[in-house]
Amino acid sequence: MDVRAQLASAFHLDKCIGCHTCSIACKNLWTSRPGAEYMWWNNVETKPGTGYPTLWEDQTKYYGGWELKGNSLLPRFGNRLRMLTNIFFNPHLPVIDDYYEPWTYHYEHLFTAPLGVDQPTARPISKVTGKYMDIEAGPNWDDDLGGSSVYARNDINLAELTEAEQEALFHLERMVFFYLPRICNHCLNPGCVGVCPSGAIYKRAEDGVVLISQEKCRGWRFCVSGCPYKKTYYNWQTGKSEKCILCYPRMETGQAQACFHSCVGRIRYAGILLYDADRIQEIATVPESELVTAQRSIILNPSDPVVMAAAKKNGLDDKWLEAAQKSPIYKFVKEWELALPLHAEFRTLPMLFYIPPLLPAIASTNNGNYNLADGQFFGNIEGSRIPIKYMSRLFSAGNEAIMQSVLRKLWAVRTYEQAKHVGLIDENQAVAQLTEAGCTIEDAEQISRLTALPRVSDRFVYPPYHREEAIEDLTGDTQQHKGQVGFGYRSPPRRGP
Repeated sequence: MDVRAQLASAFHLDKCIGCHTCSIACKNLWTSRPGAEYMWWNNVETKPGTGYPTLWEDQTKYYGGWELKGNSLLPRFGNRLRMLTNIFFNPHLPVIDDYYEPWTYHYEHLFTAPLGVDQPTARPISKVTGKYMDIEAGPNWDDDLGGSSVYARNDINLAELTEAEQEALFHLERMVFFYLPRICNHCLNPGCVGVCPSGAIYKRAEDGVVLISQEKCRGWRFCVSGCPYKKTYYNWQTGKSEKCILCYPRMETGQAQACFHSCVGRIRYAGILLYDADRIQEIATVPESELVTAQRSIILNPSDPVVMAAAKKNGLDDKWLEAAQKSPIYKFVKEWELALPLHAEFRTLPMLFYIPPLLPAIASTNNGNYNLADGQFFGNIEGSRIPIKYMSRLFSAGNEAIMQSVLRKLWAVRTYEQAKHVGLIDENQAVAQLTEAGCTIEDAEQISRLTALPRVSDRFVYPPYHREEAIEDLTGDTQQHKGQVGFGYRSPPRRGP
């Protein structure tokens, strides 16, 4: 058993209001530099929708993540030979139109325009070419469905729904959407690491954060293709790839990440998970329908004496074990089994989990009256406006039983709290619903507390990093691994003449 620590996150989608405050906080802190204008390490998408970059979930277009061939797990992009043959031309990269061409406005014209009968306007100017442009896309162009069926109807997760189910989603009285915030998942089996020819991408030993060495990166951009979530970006100014660093300088001083700290809906949770690194290959190669259950099994109980002993053997001290025991992520993912990974079928074992939303019930209008399909005021999960099949494609690799189990438990907790505090529902009936969903009254109250009334110390549980010791330890390690880059190169190529 190789016990390691991973800094993991959970997002509660029922609480996200789509304000994009998280995106702006990250943009102002990390990607306001030349060459990074189009990068959004944190973005918030509307689902159903095509996302950012456009259709990032379609791996028949981008070839990201891993695929199972027989008993072997291989990058979907191809083996090393294929990467070498495509090193100067990669046909599966997202282009600028899949993101958007960043722009500013010609503000000076507002002050220098000659007198005239018309009000002067500031025309948009491309930040790439410096020329006037017409704005045709943006990072959240399909926000709230974008006022157009072009984006929502092209969501590839709708493909398995019947035509009638798809059409029902866009009837005005049944129209529904929810928000999906995304950052780098800092996966246990990251696709970007698996395809990087220069060995520039690595996971930090102490907390599993995935980083890109700017010294080793040569800008081959295979990491952009290899990441199925498209959370690695190419800086056209520096010629290097960049990505979310999980605000590790903030975490090392006990502060929450910028997007976590600024979140208006308080949907974000962070904490340490312990996992068995020896089982990564085994877990990533199970059948698709078993991926979520298998990923849960790789997460270890931090209070288990055997796990604690193995963790200490690997250098984790008591403070880190204490942080793991208090982790809200362990409760949501392992103890309560409410949080699920996004697109587990990519087989990267993402360490960002989502608590799915309880969407409104199906209803119809008749003579001006709003009628619920089942006659119940609060509805039920079978009557959700977005079918279980769609939600399971997003969060449970198509396993509808897992998605139903999660939604039933969330619904039971909500029903219990309504019965307890509002009184519209019989409390005995609510308790029976909890029991049927496999949830105790104590768990329901803890879930409700951590969801609705958490303190900052409940949402963010960071261990002490002791960076002064880590820096000393890394001195020898850096020398030991110096020059480990792909295809036999010993040092990064020179830039410029």
